[in-house]
Amino acid sequence: MIPASPDGVPRALAGSSGITRRHRRVSMADVARAAGVSAQTVSRVSTGHPGVVASTRQQVLAAMQQLGYRPNSAARALKNGEFRTIGVIIFTLSTTGNSRLIEAIATHASRAGYVITLMPVATPTQHGVLGAFTRLGELAVDAVIVVMEVHLLDAAMFVLPPGVHVVVVDSDAGDRYRVVDTDQADGARQAVQHLLDLGHHTVWHVAGPPESFAAERRATAWRCVLEGAGRPVPSMHRGDWSAESGYRAGLLLADEASCTAVFAGNDQMALGVLRALHEKQRIVPRDISVIGFDDIPDSASFIPPLTTIHQDFAEVGRRCVETALRQIRNQPVEPGTSLVPNRLVTRASTATPRTA
Repeated sequence: MIPASPDGVPRALAGSSGITRRHRRVSMADVARAAGVSAQTVSRVSTGHPGVVASTRQQVLAAMQQLGYRPNSAARALKNGEFRTIGVIIFTLSTTGNSRLIEAIATHASRAGYVITLMPVATPTQHGVLGAFTRLGELAVDAVIVVMEVHLLDAAMFVLPPGVHVVVVDSDAGDRYRVVDTDQADGARQAVQHLLDLGHHTVWHVAGPPESFAAERRATAWRCVLEGAGRPVPSMHRGDWSAESGYRAGLLLADEASCTAVFAGNDQMALGVLRALHEKQRIVPRDISVIGFDDIPDSASFIPPLTTIHQDFAEVGRRCVETALRQIRNQPVEPGTSLVPNRLVTRASTATPRTA
């Protein structure tokens, strides 16, 4: 234990000047004196340097704890040229996919000894993204992950400032930046093919918003599978990822006598479709099969439990952080797209049509 003076202040900090740790920040020199080691040893312990004897490390850590010492991360960053912070630019946190992705990025960054700084952008414009980069630069980050899930409103091409360590998620910027995404097209192909394999003549689609890269890829794959199988392509219904928009589409689909199968662009819209079909007394899956996309945690609790496409957001987050760290460490990272596979999760909302 480090001895204390009668007023309870550690002797290492008590002196004729009357200064206590309530009046000034505890310094590395204070810790060194209290632990009986050099300031260099304290520095090595605070940075996690392996070349410190275990007993000495414990002695220094005990002194840090008792004195309330907090390493000056800003000063260390200036010295080492590394802030151990990754910035994340995102347009919305309201979707389940984005929330789960941010959780995955934060988790894997923490495991690597990094923290994230989240920078929401209210309007999806090039100007908004560049403004976010400027603010992140002021906050001193080592790399930036851009969740670019929608087309920019004011730019035909997505361009970032040069010399920045960048990873992009869910974008069409594959020839200029490193992009990480789940295989949206293959996931949609699995969904539509599952329904065709059950015997459905064709598949109706409730798509996400037209500005979304993911919605665009899923809708294109839906159409290609039907055309490739020589099946008719029904009119597409547009939603906005919300259950309410799925509900509105579901009310229209319930009145389509030839509709026996629906591929919803995400699980939330599928939930709305299920509600609409229930209200219209169309039984799922006896009358109409429904499949979603995302495999959100609640999808197994829908009535009936939802057949869906599972997206591995944890793996997307891991690859994003790993790619950012490779750039920070000056390891080679080539532009291009890294796709995480999706998989079909079969539950009770899909079945062979009664007419098959």
